[in-house]
Amino acid sequence: MTETTDDPALSMAVVISEGKLLMIRRSEREGALLWALPGGAIEPGESPEEAAVRETVEETGLVVAAVKALGQRVHPATGRLMSYIACQVLHGEARVADEEELDAVAWLTLDEIPQYVPHGLYKPVQEYLEDQLR
Repeated sequence: MTETTDDPALSMAVVISEGKLLMIRRSEREGALLWALPGGAIEPGESPEEAAVRETVEETGLVVAAVKALGQRVHPATGRLMSYIACQVLHGEARVADEEELDAVAWLTLDEIPQYVPHGLYKPVQEYLEDQLR
């Protein structure tokens, strides 16, 4: 079993629009990870859904709504507790809104995801994407 760290839990937004998944590229790697889902630390008193929505706006300028929780796990590489939240776009266009933290955003088809995330996505997220993007 993977040990958790004392770092705050993270919430990641799984944002789909027009048949593509939103990914962000961090300015600095988190371990071996470069491309990731939008997201970040859950603040005190905040739900994972609220954190996913807030972090997506802060990082990409895109306003989204949480649709459903896809799952939760302790990340095998970082030891951080992670929640994954499916979100729908309400308005805006994805861009690098937090220039200190990000250096790119991309909309990826299902077939392009492995080029950006070679170790694969959390299984419930992958299954959701396969259902939504096929």
